[in-house]
Amino acid sequence: MQEPDHIPFSPPYIDEEIIHEVTETLRSGWITTGPKVKELEKFVANYTGVSQTLAVNSATSALMLCLHWFGIRKGDEVIIPAYTYCATALAVMHVGATPVMVDVENDFTISPDKIRTAITTKTKAIIAVDFAGWPCAYEEIKEMIGDQEITQKFKSGSDNQKQLGRILLISDAAHALGATYQNKPIGQWADMTVFSLHAVKNVTSAEGGIICLNLSKPFDNEKLYNQLRLWSLNGQTKDALSKSQGGSWRYDIIYPGFKINLPDVLAALALAQLKKYDLYLLRERRRVFNFYYTFFQKNKTFQLPAFDDPDRQSSCHLFPIRVHHFTEEMRAMVIQKMAEKNISLNVHFVPLPMLTVFKNAGFDIAHFPKSYELYCNEISLPVYPQLTDKLCLHICSELCKSVEEIWHDR
Repeated sequence: MQEPDHIPFSPPYIDEEIIHEVTETLRSGWITTGPKVKELEKFVANYTGVSQTLAVNSATSALMLCLHWFGIRKGDEVIIPAYTYCATALAVMHVGATPVMVDVENDFTISPDKIRTAITTKTKAIIAVDFAGWPCAYEEIKEMIGDQEITQKFKSGSDNQKQLGRILLISDAAHALGATYQNKPIGQWADMTVFSLHAVKNVTSAEGGIICLNLSKPFDNEKLYNQLRLWSLNGQTKDALSKSQGGSWRYDIIYPGFKINLPDVLAALALAQLKKYDLYLLRERRRVFNFYYTFFQKNKTFQLPAFDDPDRQSSCHLFPIRVHHFTEEMRAMVIQKMAEKNISLNVHFVPLPMLTVFKNAGFDIAHFPKSYELYCNEISLPVYPQLTDKLCLHICSELCKSVEEIWHDR
């Protein structure tokens, strides 16, 4: 394989088998929501060990649909980490509710202690984010929301809230397909789990999202799937494929729904990748992770991300390395130096309180010291199957040189 002149940050993995799956769908004459979407949903359900999953057009839409289903609206509060992508907060805002930000732990995941102090009688849901594919402390969070002290604070404002009788736990697992917590796949730990199929994710449909439904009785996840599927198609009683059958044109609109369905042509792309995920794509991402970890673990200049422990295994979506004692300015200089060497790096993420929309809403990064501490010296290294060990070595070596040059120049 010829080594590239430029190392991009996160190109999609597209091979001939994936192209064949997509072109097969194109040739079928059916490209919008239909049999490929259903096949994708069944595959993810089997993969994660849940009974039902729903595919939609993005993880953001998926989060909004979950919140809307639970009856969350203006005046309600949803607790989220301050260290996440903006979509986590925007989904809350789009249903009219207020995002309540809390700080994170040293591993970038939401702090259970901070959650507890943020819960009020207005709290309707918690969105825990599996940063970089590293799972949150789900057991601790679930025990907390089941505490009598916490459940007594819960004030239901909808039939579904009354039926659940407690705060809804949503997992924003946009990065975490393939991760495990206590030997169980992510998808089984929260009431509702959302995966992203965006172009830069481990598995992509170009754009897309998946909701794993994992509500306990008295909820019926199959009935819930049918309800949410209808809501994702404008509240229409028949999808386009059903309507296309001879004599089946008549339909009704029984709910003021959304238009957030996933097309078959995109589902085919994700489905083809999933078929080789564990045996190749995830395995190769772990190889890259292991290479970086082995290279940097004895270098005291760097702090390595959480990777594996007795309870958690990462999906290896990002490798968020940190440079001790670096400032934001020094980090920016490193990324620029690496870009001049044709190596693309990234930063994940700018904490929400530092972004204009949230600053204007009254959030202040000074109230989230751990988030800022993690952010100011974090650098995300490329992780994808196409990176050979030779390229990984090149990335690591050049990063060390760039960091040393900046220390020397200062």
